[in-house]
Amino acid sequence: MMFSLPKDMKFFRSTTLNHTVVMGGNTLRSFPDGKPLKNRVNIVLSRGQVQGDCVFVRSYDELKAEMKKRGETDDIYVIGGGAVYKELLPYCDEALVTKVDAVGGAEVFFPNLDELDNFVCVDESEPIEDNGYTIRFTRYKNTAVKPL
Repeated sequence: MMFSLPKDMKFFRSTTLNHTVVMGGNTLRSFPDGKPLKNRVNIVLSRGQVQGDCVFVRSYDELKAEMKKRGETDDIYVIGGGAVYKELLPYCDEALVTKVDAVGGAEVFFPNLDELDNFVCVDESEPIEDNGYTIRFTRYKNTAVKPL
């Protein structure tokens, strides 16, 4: 994480709790002790070793099949990293994005949805102060969702 944002983390926890989260292996390894998130189904795409209670897949085809199966009964949240976002964004019907008014020096970026024709911002919060940063919670709809 580029910034310590307690309000954003609270939003993330409450939104994803008791649902399915999808991530790459590096995202999982970035968590404390490399352990999956509690009280969620963690689907991890990785060619390396994954520890903990996860659904482990080795390819995007396997990942999409697992998502399709679970998406019939559960909300699925793609939580990183960059390559996973890029691959799965066309299949997402909406994107929840926290915008931070700051420069963090990142090396990997989430696509700028404002520059994509098929993503429309349908909700944006008022500016919120979070640990010295100004953030906004936004929700985008994908008008051209690709089927899994």
